[in-house]
Amino acid sequence: MIAEIFEIIMIVCFGFSWPMNVIKSWKTRTAKGKSLAFLLLIETGYVFGIAGKLIAGSPKWYVLFFYILNFTMVGLDIILYFRNRHLDKERDAGQ
Repeated sequence: MIAEIFEIIMIVCFGFSWPMNVIKSWKTRTAKGKSLAFLLLIETGYVFGIAGKLIAGSPKWYVLFFYILNFTMVGLDIILYFRNRHLDKERDAGQ
């Protein structure tokens, strides 16, 4: 049980950082300083984390919820990366 609590705390800490990152990506409207490889690596890690929970059998829904929530936030940041990269290219072409 304590291991699950520690895991939840870890996932929640990550979970608080992703919405802030998404908001920053939305507001700055630039992909400069972002690493697509990093985002994809994190997203892949969440895929394997979710798969591990499902394979382990009867995953606790509340732990799985946070994995899926974080996966969704990183996915949103990846979408914003491509939007912002497009906006960067438009700005660069206009100068």
